[in-house]
Amino acid sequence: MKNNKDKKRIVFVTGTRADFSKLKSLMRKVEENENFELFVFVTGMHMSNYFGATFREVEKEGFKNIYKFINHDRYYSMDKALSTTIDGFSKFVAEIKPHLIIVHGDRIEPLAAASVGSLNNILVAHIEGGEISGTIDDSLRHATSKLAHIHLVNDQKAKKNLIQLGEDEKAIFIIGSPDLDILQDKTINIKQVKSYYEIPFKNYAIAMFHPVVTEFHSMMNQAKDFATSLIDSGKNYIVIYPNNDLGFECIIESYKAFQDNQRFRIFPSIRFEYFIALLKHADFIIGNSSCILKEAVFLGIQGINVGSRQTKRTGIDSVLIKNVPSDKDAILQAIKEIKPYKTTRNISPNTAHRSDELFSQLLQQQVFFTINTQKTFMELP
Repeated sequence: MKNNKDKKRIVFVTGTRADFSKLKSLMRKVEENENFELFVFVTGMHMSNYFGATFREVEKEGFKNIYKFINHDRYYSMDKALSTTIDGFSKFVAEIKPHLIIVHGDRIEPLAAASVGSLNNILVAHIEGGEISGTIDDSLRHATSKLAHIHLVNDQKAKKNLIQLGEDEKAIFIIGSPDLDILQDKTINIKQVKSYYEIPFKNYAIAMFHPVVTEFHSMMNQAKDFATSLIDSGKNYIVIYPNNDLGFECIIESYKAFQDNQRFRIFPSIRFEYFIALLKHADFIIGNSSCILKEAVFLGIQGINVGSRQTKRTGIDSVLIKNVPSDKDAILQAIKEIKPYKTTRNISPNTAHRSDELFSQLLQQQVFFTINTQKTFMELP
């Protein structure tokens, strides 16, 4: 067994229930390898009781080195949370002295961690860069990619987008989306999930609606239209809180209309494995989460994509997806047009390699650690 001093220290940064679901299978691969020592920096929405205190989900996984950091108070401000995270993570990095920092996605926590890593000459790997959604998330995601030295992307299209941003092709590795690894695992029994969350519905849809920062001034009206259309549809819904981007209070305020309505069950957060079990048995999913265009499509579940948040996202043209404006009448009409539709997606080793296995192979080959921290803008031919 190697002495901890001889191991390469790898830090994963997680700020939300969503990114943790994508990272934890990769974390396990690191912790299982005697050549590496895993550290998990837990911050953001995880640390908020208001959003379900999901740091407990990280702790339940049993990782050894978990560090918790509160980066905002109840009155969340994205810019202040960004600066606070930079300050907190900088102090953490000075203490741990990691060899590699791994971040995911398009929120302020990965941008903060990538900034700290880049400015301290520490390798940064960014998961799911090169994606395009169409909102301010793109700016955060691309900024993180420009600070990162290594890119672990979903597909060839994302790789092409990063090359267009001037990133070095030799530092881009296609591993797919890590959260789809869980979809290939045995799902928790739906009866167990319904019992745990006290969900009485036989038939139901899932609703997830997030704020669009650049549409802040219309978010209250959008949220009211979304909530009203769900009520007027007469269907049963499992509603999950939005993320804490600017405008989230408008959405949560609109959800007060569901109080005392027996057709609604509202949750700040649901464990990802339990969420997948619920999704697999849902009649459809509605809102503006990327889950509608990824996990739901992968599972053959119909979705109604509302508004502009995912305008450019891969999967938006799927036959399973109906795209509608954030307007009450349009949303309600789309719900009425949903017809029973279920398909089983057969996953075979030839069509879906596990992201965690591909990630593990790259780690064992020491590929990451040969990449230069001195980045060069690669011009297109």
